[in-house]
Amino acid sequence: MNNGILIILSGPSGSGKDTVLNELVKNREDIKISVSMTTREKRQDEIDGYHYYFVDRDYFERKISEDKMLEYAEYADNYYGTPKAPVDEMLSNGKAVILKIEVQGAEKIRKLYSDVISIFLMPPSMRVLEERLRARNTEDEETINHRLVIAREEMKKAPEYDYVVINDTVENAVAGIETIIKSERLKTARNKKKISEVINNV
Repeated sequence: MNNGILIILSGPSGSGKDTVLNELVKNREDIKISVSMTTREKRQDEIDGYHYYFVDRDYFERKISEDKMLEYAEYADNYYGTPKAPVDEMLSNGKAVILKIEVQGAEKIRKLYSDVISIFLMPPSMRVLEERLRARNTEDEETINHRLVIAREEMKKAPEYDYVVINDTVENAVAGIETIIKSERLKTARNKKKISEVINNV
């Protein structure tokens, strides 16, 4: 079995990360989305192990002390983070594992996994991003404006990523990410064992 590929996907709020990822993994067994862990209460429509791993604070802090979290942060008195074991297991099974992660956590992942691939999902314009945020009808004017300020700062980090995918349509964004994964699987550095096997008739 080929070793898997670890992928970071970042992008500002409203860039469509969840929509694109949900479409990407439809009917695909070779691409998996990492499930985050949190100490916040499970909402009525959420499924443990699918939306999040829901744990108590003591458990989460024990995982931190045991160095079993790839990255984590604390928001509104709750921890959120990426457990290491499920990611490593999926990688060992040859999967392309995608971490949906903020720009702040991306640097830590790069230090842990030297061959990680990073993708930044961009809206086609600030105007479109604003329209998408307003279409949610879930936030007031002040919150929307705050998100737009943060989004502009986050997008300044895009040049630090390996790839940029423009989410003008979900279909185009999914196709772009699929192309990246296919290309990365064909890289010489990921196929040295196979090359050696062919040469030596193994």
